[in-house]
Order: sequence, then structure tokens, then C-alpha cells
Amino acid sequence: MARLLLLTYGSRGDVEPFVALGLALRAAGHAVTLATAPRFEGWAREAGLAFAPIDGASLDLIDSPAGQAMIEGTGGLLGRVAAGARLSRGAGELNARMMADAAAAAGAVRPEALVFHPKAMAGGHLAEALRVPAFLVTLQPLLEPTAAFSASLGDMRLGALNRASYRLVSLSYAGFRGRVNAFRAGLGLPPIRRAAEVMRPPGAGEMPLLHAISPKVLPRPADWPARAKMTGFWRLPPAPFEPPPELAAFLAAGPPPVFVGFGSMPSRDPEGLGRLIAEALALAGRRGVVARGWAGLEVAASENLLALPPMPYAWLFPRMAAVVHHGGAGTTAEAFHAGVPQAVVPFFADQPFWAARTVALGVGAPPLPRRRLTAARLADAIRATDDPDKRDRAQALAEALSAEDGLAETVCLIEAAL
Repeated sequence: MARLLLLTYGSRGDVEPFVALGLALRAAGHAVTLATAPRFEGWAREAGLAFAPIDGASLDLIDSPAGQAMIEGTGGLLGRVAAGARLSRGAGELNARMMADAAAAAGAVRPEALVFHPKAMAGGHLAEALRVPAFLVTLQPLLEPTAAFSASLGDMRLGALNRASYRLVSLSYAGFRGRVNAFRAGLGLPPIRRAAEVMRPPGAGEMPLLHAISPKVLPRPADWPARAKMTGFWRLPPAPFEPPPELAAFLAAGPPPVFVGFGSMPSRDPEGLGRLIAEALALAGRRGVVARGWAGLEVAASENLLALPPMPYAWLFPRMAAVVHHGGAGTTAEAFHAGVPQAVVPFFADQPFWAARTVALGVGAPPLPRRRLTAARLADAIRATDDPDKRDRAQALAEALSAEDGLAETVCLIEAAL
């Protein structure tokens, strides 16, 4: 048995794969501690994992007006840049607190290996100081250059310049170098010199980069080095679930509805967005279930429309006619496993990338960016999912994914390093 520390940060989609990995490692006999924002403590402890807190103030910024403006893209490109600049003020201090909390967790756990998300950038430096193996995990292609496709932050189709896009991602870490070097000094480590070393300090050795993605969804590039692994998706194990009576009654009362939900994406006008969704479903002639999400979407319940609190997508999505969502990596993966067509409304970051993958795989409607969202356009996207060929391809993909076990593959990689 080994002591393992999992470091992650972000929305539920950034945390859920690490909870799943923690459960798989615990089942293999290891002692696992999950370190992330306090809002996820109850979930981690209910899953049976030890927990260590990492300052959650950065997540609170997402719900601020600047956070909402940046994510929704209001005000166009200039508005998004201005909102991002407002958010960046104080980011250095927030990251310093997060790194200090990660160090406190490592001091308490004394891990024999670390597994960390890029947003928990202390991971590699702690592994170097502790002289233990570390695994850098990404839920989207972001850090390992390839000519096959561009880095996934945005809808970038760069062709011959695909590899250069990863250089831009690496350079984006340059602003953290000063804080990281202060952190390293506290650990008794020499300073780093290059932006890329913020995430991959040279003293940590040839750190494996684990992509928690299925090669059936995104084939592993031939030009990746051996350290870059594609393990398959990390999903929570199936658990018994009893739907609320109102949902059970709604599903039984008619044909499968369309799911609409934007996960952790905020909204400056959740009531207006709820009305837009209701109008789009009516225009498309579809029944719908709407997930309230972080935005707190509300729709007026009717015989054709139901608003839902959080519930397991693994249970819900296979019962839908189609899934309309924001394109987060975790939500997209659950829709792939459900075997239903998708329509993605990407807000920012990697979401346009996953939207493009649904189209490339033949299971998704053309993407509808959030900044262009109207009831009429959303109705068109919903209608586009009503395609027998898309459904056949979605079901075939789900069947292929069911044969994979990304968690078992990852546990084997970690145990080999131990």
C-alpha cells in the first residue's frame, strides 16, 4: 500500500475524474488523499477519500461579473479581454495561497507519489522536493505538442502551425514563474528559468503526462514521445440511483426528451437564458429537461419541460433523445458513453475543441458558440440531432468505449512507477 496525493482544481469537471481515480486507487489498496477546493470536500469524503483543502477564492471569481463576462463572451473579443484583465489582478497572490495549501497537504500526507492537474501547478515542484514520482494529468490535449491537432484552448485550426499552438500555451505560464520560484525557494529548490518549467520542473525527471481521454475519441498522435500516455476516460463507477418522482413521471409521460445544461458555466442573466432554452425547445417541437447548473437556470415547468437539480449524467444521458451542453471535457465524455447525439454550445477554453470532435466523429450538430446563441439557432441545433445516422454512430462509439478501462490502465502506470 502506498500513500498517494491527488491535486486538482477547477469546476466539477476538473475534480470528478480525480475522484474516480482516487476510488480506483483505494480499491487497489492504496491510501488516497484528494486536495482541491473546499466546495468539493463533502463529495470527496462521501466517496471515502481523505481530503485536504486548497484555497477556493479563484473559483469564486467565476461567479463575479467579470468572470461571467469573460466566459459568456459578452462585449465581443475586446470585452472578453478586458474582463480577463480584471480577473488577472490578484491572480498571483491567489496562486501563491493555492501552492502553499498544496504544500501543507503534502506535508501532512507524506505521499509516495503525486498525481496533479495543471491548475494545481505546485505538483511537480513538490514531487521534486520530496523525490517521489509525479504524474501530470490533462483532460484535454494541452501540453504535449503534436502536428496532428492544435492545443485545445479555443477553436484553433492551424494546420501546419499546430505544434506552435502548444508553444503559446507554454508561454502563458511565464507570468507565474516569479511566484513559483518563491515557492521553490521555500522548498529549498533552485529557481526555474523557462516558462515550460512552471509545469514540468527539470528536477522532477521525465514526468509522465497522462491524457485522461479515449484514443477512440481522439487517436494518439504518432509524434508524441513515450512519456505522453492516452489512458482512456476516467469515470466514476456506476452507482444505484433512484430518480426523483417528478423526473420518473416526466420520462414515462412521453418520448425521450432533450437534455439542455451548461454545467459550471455562469450567466449574467440566468432567467433570460432559461426563457431562451424553453423557447428553443418549443420551436423544435421537443420535450426537454434543463439542468440548473452553476448559472441557476430556471424554466417554467410544464408537461413538456422540467428543470433538474444535479444528478448523475451516466444515468440520465442514455435516457435522452439528445444532449445539448457547453462542451466541457467531462460532460462530452459522458455524452459519448451514453450513445446519443450532441449539440454543443461552447463558451470558452477547450469547449470549441470538444465541439469540433463531436462533429468529426459524426455524432454532433454544428457547434453554436454561446455569443451567437438565440432561440432560433438553438432550435436548429436541436433539430440537427434528430438524425438516424448520428444516432447510429453515437451508439457504435458508446459500444466501443464500453470496452475501455482508463482507470485500470492508470492504476497500472502509477503502480509501476511506485
